[in-house]
Amino acid sequence: MKTLKFPGAILLVTFIMSGVLVASEIGWNASGKGGAVAAGGKDAVAAGISMLEQGGNAADAAAATLLALSITDYGSFAIGAEIPLIIYDARKKEVKVLCGLGGAPLNKKAIDWYYKNGIPADGNLKAAPVPGALSLCITTVKLYGTMSFEQVVAPSLALLDSGDKDWYANLAITFRKLVETEKKTRGNRKKKLQAARDRFYKGDIADELVDFYIKNGGFLRKRDLARHVTRVEDPIKIEYRGYTVCKCDTWTQGPYLCQTLRLLEGFSLKKMGHLSADYIHVLTEALKLGFADRDEYYGDPLFADVPIKALLSDDYTNLRRPLIDMNRASSEVRPGDPVNMKAVKGPGTYRPGPGGTTTCVVADRWGNFVAATPSANRPYAISEELGVAHGNRLRSLNTTAGHPNRIEPGKRPRITLTPTIVLKDGKAVIAISVAGGDLQDQTTLNCLLNHVEFGMMPKDAVRAPRFSTGHQQNSFNPNPNRKETLGTMASLTLNENIGESIRRELAGRGHKIKTTSGPIAYPVMIYLDSNTGMIYAAGDPKAKRHAGALE
Repeated sequence: MKTLKFPGAILLVTFIMSGVLVASEIGWNASGKGGAVAAGGKDAVAAGISMLEQGGNAADAAAATLLALSITDYGSFAIGAEIPLIIYDARKKEVKVLCGLGGAPLNKKAIDWYYKNGIPADGNLKAAPVPGALSLCITTVKLYGTMSFEQVVAPSLALLDSGDKDWYANLAITFRKLVETEKKTRGNRKKKLQAARDRFYKGDIADELVDFYIKNGGFLRKRDLARHVTRVEDPIKIEYRGYTVCKCDTWTQGPYLCQTLRLLEGFSLKKMGHLSADYIHVLTEALKLGFADRDEYYGDPLFADVPIKALLSDDYTNLRRPLIDMNRASSEVRPGDPVNMKAVKGPGTYRPGPGGTTTCVVADRWGNFVAATPSANRPYAISEELGVAHGNRLRSLNTTAGHPNRIEPGKRPRITLTPTIVLKDGKAVIAISVAGGDLQDQTTLNCLLNHVEFGMMPKDAVRAPRFSTGHQQNSFNPNPNRKETLGTMASLTLNENIGESIRRELAGRGHKIKTTSGPIAYPVMIYLDSNTGMIYAAGDPKAKRHAGALE
């Protein structure tokens, strides 16, 4: 027996094997041993929970949640956009990254146009990369899931059939075409899923997309769609206080969190005290150094020779750590030189608010974890006939000569989207996803250390006061003069419930203080207590995040 209603699914019940798994009411935090989902929209969480109830695993639940987020969180994510995803396979005991990010057009003439005219930053279809989100969802289910596309897309179809927006009906038709192909294809589950995916990227739907691109001045063509694949990659990993922190590679900003943690490992953060002036100061100064290297070196590693091993090495970390002055806030941008092992790069070598994003983390009762950060920069360019909306993520590239993140044919932009999975003793115990552009890993750092250093559970970690700095380049500004994209040096934004005495002390060290009553980025978090098997999920309620779990 199963009770499931969309939209507005609140309570879900299903019998599995000899027992009963009951979903908690979907609010902002939940716990249970049968699996958990934390994400943006409530109905998207319900979609993921329904897969877990039906016996699906974390990959199935993540795909259903992500597909539904393209509807519930439209404006922050769209099915023609992008998703980086990290997955922990409990059976294999391994972490992999799935890249749901498309590249720039392959046509050299299109790339020449960008260098002549600039990369549009206003929603122009010319700034749309190959849509990677749908391939990511299907590939995740194909490689790691147990279900069909028909099953994982069912909650989304129920939402679309409600007819709330004009484009709903057409996206429902597009999804049902993929289901139709899956059903008609002969072979095993994986072949059926691949056929459904290929209809979008190589078949009649691809043809319709190309017609849309041509009519609206876009550069993408059938070759771009046909050559797109969801790459499966190894994560970037570091050890911190007995935990293994896993991030996507340098086609995201994720590794700078690893660099920041390596710097912080040399400080007694717990002794400083949670949200003390010393604690906020040292985290902020370490973030600045991480940002400086991000902006100097990061780019698609298939195109750019990023010295990531050196950036994360003991020798380089030990050179950089003394740059943190505990008495004074830095007002400089100081990338290092990991190749020649210098703490600061020499003079004359410097190469110099964001769109929508939402969140998704999942854990199942078998110990599998998924963290994904789906996104689409607004304004969207939408193919009304297909209901497929595109963002403009190519604006995160630039046309700066010699820059590792300059635009090239087929190159992935260096994006801010940066999910996190954390292992303890080789098993996944934490998943975090944050929306908020250049704030994402700053808030991840806040939430992660809230648990690792101070023992907070997710419901407390995501609600604790946070802070951030604008001491970095704007990742959404394609201006070739990278210095002109810098934010406010030495800026520090604090949630207003951080005490006045702390603010005064930080201002005395040279931080330019601002306060806010609103959320600093939009986090969701899952934690598995390995001793009890209990899974705890939460999303910041001020940021309108939701969570559900199976008891």
